Amino acid sequence: MEDVKSSLLMKAEKVSPVKLSKSMSISDMIKALEPEIKRALPSVITPERFTRMALSAINNTPKLAECTQMSFLAALMNAAQLGLEPNTPLGQAYLIPFQNKGVLECQFQLGYKGLINLAYRNDQLQTIQAQCVYANDQFEYELGLEPKLNHKPCISERGELIAVYALFKLQNGGYGFEVMSKTDIDEHAKKYSKAVNSSYSPWKTAYSEMAMKTVVKKVLRFAPLKTDFLRDIASDETVKTELSVDMTEINGKEIIDMEESSEEA
Repeated sequence: MEDVKSSLLMKAEKVSPVKLSKSMSISDMIKALEPEIKRALPSVITPERFTRMALSAINNTPKLAECTQMSFLAALMNAAQLGLEPNTPLGQAYLIPFQNKGVLECQFQLGYKGLINLAYRNDQLQTIQAQCVYANDQFEYELGLEPKLNHKPCISERGELIAVYALFKLQNGGYGFEVMSKTDIDEHAKKYSKAVNSSYSPWKTAYSEMAMKTVVKKVLRFAPLKTDFLRDIASDETVKTELSVDMTEINGKEIIDMEESSEEA
């Protein structure tokens, strides 16, 4: 723990004149780094509000306080620079504690609404949305030279979720859509989301929104997007152990293996 705190002090000094002590708790460190957080925040979020959200995240998920300080603060800074609220009912972003080779770390993860928020910062996009398809809905789609997508939701008793689709429409009239079955979504989550099995993962608490996020990310591969957007979403599902005034410059830590703690089993 002392080595982690020493590393934190050295990294923090590179981006902030604030002096931190090794005896500080995560909450104290957040307050001490408020000037640096303020530099990263958009005007719509005050540093005081963001600090309250960060402390609230720890109160709502006490396990976060046990994560390595560097990984927690880096995930928090990711959210700050993207202008997204972490661990709130808005579902914009999540700070997730999970065991990686016996070390409790914090992973930054975009939520569905956070991804949509970032996507709409591209002025070429007119519309982007995702919908869940249930067993009793009327749903059909075709690919090819004349693609079609038709969805009529059942008014009641829609049944189990069977698929999710996402679509976008551009200002110039261009469009695209992607459809994934629930089976494909589950396989994708197991393959690419290292914290999917964590009891704190939004896959456990907000499955439909995470499923929609997955399909939105796929469909946006076919949309003309700004480099800034692609750089921003590259931070999704990463664990970082450094602080920077531009967190997109920091590469995510390689996650070799993920072990569940007894609380998460």
